[in-house]
Amino acid sequence: MEKTIKCRDVGFDCDGVIKASSEEEALKLAAEHAKTVHGLTEITPEVVEKIKSVMT
Repeated sequence: MEKTIKCRDVGFDCDGVIKASSEEEALKLAAEHAKTVHGLTEITPEVVEKIKSVMT
């Protein structure tokens, strides 16, 4: 089942949308996006939980 993460739903002013075939892949892509686009240097467990909570 495809997983979708909308960056705006996580709290960023960003129209980015991540789509992946699994939760694991979606989280990996979200972490890469957060680091490269938003300059996050660390993906904390709290950030991961926030992402999971909005993932569809």
